[in-house]
Amino acid sequence: MILLPWWVYLCVLGILYSGYMAFSTTRKERIVEEAYIEKEGNVYIERMMKERESRKKNEDEEN
Repeated sequence: MILLPWWVYLCVLGILYSGYMAFSTTRKERIVEEAYIEKEGNVYIERMMKERESRKKNEDEEN
């Protein structure tokens, strides 16, 4: 192995650590984003179901 100054090894370790942190942060953000999207989707579906029920109720009252 080529003998390099200690600060070169420190820089390489810093680069590797930075890459690891970027990867793990991206993964965590994706999980949070998917949970938010799923929650908003459920709210939208619930709103559609309520609207459908109210329209059906109005149709039944008219007939």
